[in-house]
Amino acid sequence: MREVDARGLSCPEPVMLTEDALKSGKDPVRVLVSEPHQRMNVEKYARDHGRKATSTPIDDGFAVVIE
Repeated sequence: MREVDARGLSCPEPVMLTEDALKSGKDPVRVLVSEPHQRMNVEKYARDHGRKATSTPIDDGFAVVIE
């Protein structure tokens, strides 16, 4: 599983990094974000591109797994 650490970055950077990671193949991608709105944006991007996104809280934000 590829991991993208987008914690502390401003929008739209987390979505742009997510896009790049998803272009690299069909493998799951784990995206780490620090703010709720970033989590929602990454989840929406994944859904809009036919992927399933599941998020869980972590100590310093959220981990979004995109399958």
